[in-house]
Amino acid sequence: MSTPASPSVVPFPPLAPAPPPAKTAASQDRIWGKAVIANGYAGIPSILIQAQSRLGLTAMQFNILVQLLDYYRDPNRAPFPSRAELGRRIGVKPKTIQTNIRQLEQAGLVRREMRKTAAGDWASNIYHLDGLIERVRKLEPEFTQARKDREAARLRVSTPVGLRQP
Repeated sequence: MSTPASPSVVPFPPLAPAPPPAKTAASQDRIWGKAVIANGYAGIPSILIQAQSRLGLTAMQFNILVQLLDYYRDPNRAPFPSRAELGRRIGVKPKTIQTNIRQLEQAGLVRREMRKTAAGDWASNIYHLDGLIERVRKLEPEFTQARKDREAARLRVSTPVGLRQP
């Protein structure tokens, strides 16, 4: 009689290391594409956009603020584009920029600071946006509450009547 063959164990080949999880592209990359975003991206708070009329901003003033925010990349360095540059970007004369910035200053949203070059000549103004930032921050609790109220209303509508909390 023959002896049964002993089962031989065939080892599986070693597993390859799992690839690292793929990074999820940021929403702005998915919307605009990486090539567009590589040229810069200005963050504009939705509260500022939604509260434009409440802040008393005309379309031109809002556009100027958005342009200034595009230059505002470091909280320790206020933007300082020239009126001519802002005018070229928007398609208006520097005088229009000057008039509207003066109105923004009177409203307490922008503070201009004159600056000189190393040679002592006048350079473009520095635009401090602390007033704008403060006003938008003051609106935040109201917008947060409105968002929570909308979420609660949406939950009430989507929850069957018998399962709703009193």
